Amino acid sequence: MESLQLDVAAAATWEDAFSFDPAAVSLRADGTLDAATDPAEQPLVAGVDQAFLDDRAVSVVVVRRGETVVERAHAVTDLEIPYIPGLLAFREGGPIIAAFADLSCDPDLVVFDGSGRIHYRQAGLATHLGVLLDVPSVGVAKGLLCGTPEADVDRRPAGWRTPILADSDVVNAPPGTVIGHALQSRQYDSRPIINPLYVSPGHRVGVGTATDLVERLCAGYKLPEPTRLADAYADEVKADVA
Repeated sequence: MESLQLDVAAAATWEDAFSFDPAAVSLRADGTLDAATDPAEQPLVAGVDQAFLDDRAVSVVVVRRGETVVERAHAVTDLEIPYIPGLLAFREGGPIIAAFADLSCDPDLVVFDGSGRIHYRQAGLATHLGVLLDVPSVGVAKGLLCGTPEADVDRRPAGWRTPILADSDVVNAPPGTVIGHALQSRQYDSRPIINPLYVSPGHRVGVGTATDLVERLCAGYKLPEPTRLADAYADEVKADVA
C-alpha cells in the first residue's frame, strides 16, 4: 500500500491545472455569492465527507455553483479495510468513488475532508482520489498529520496562515519544502480559541492556490462550505439508513 501511495504521489501535479478563475470562487460571510462575481463564471465545487455505521461507510458528494446546490449523491458501502493511520485512502477511497459514480455532473474542483500533500508519502485522501478521478482537488484536515508549521499556530486571528514544511517524516520532499498551510479560517472573541485548518493540494492545484480557494470558501464558518454541507448531508443519509 505504501508503495502504491508513492506511485500516486509521483503521478500527482501540485501546480494549477484547471480552467476556472480562482477569483470566481468567492462567497460572503453569510454563504451567498459575492456581488462582484458573475454567477455564470462560478465553477462547480464539490465537497466530500463521510459518516460511518458499524462496518459501513456513508459517503457523500455535494456539488455547488456559487451558493446553489446543483447535485447531491451518496453511497452506502461496506468497509473492507481497518483504519490504519496514513492509509486512509484504501479504507475510504472505494466508498467515495461509489458516491462519485452516481453524479451526473463533472466538478471543476473537489474539496475533501482529509489531507492531500500533507501526508507521510505526499499521498493523502485528496491526492489519491484526485489522481484517480483526474480532478483538481484540495485536502482540508482538522489536525496535522505530519510536517512542521513555520510559525506557532496558537491563538492566531482569522485570515492568518503559515506554511507547513516537510520534515523527516515526509518521503521524497526535501526538508523545508512547503507542502501546505495552516489556515486560521475563523476566530471569535466570544468563543473558545478555534484551531486552524491544515490545507494542502491534492492534485492539479498549487500549494498557495489551494489555501486561497479554501479561504474563499469559508463562509462565516471554520470549515469550507463544500465540506460543511457534505458533513450535514452525510448525517442526513446516515439517519435515513440507520
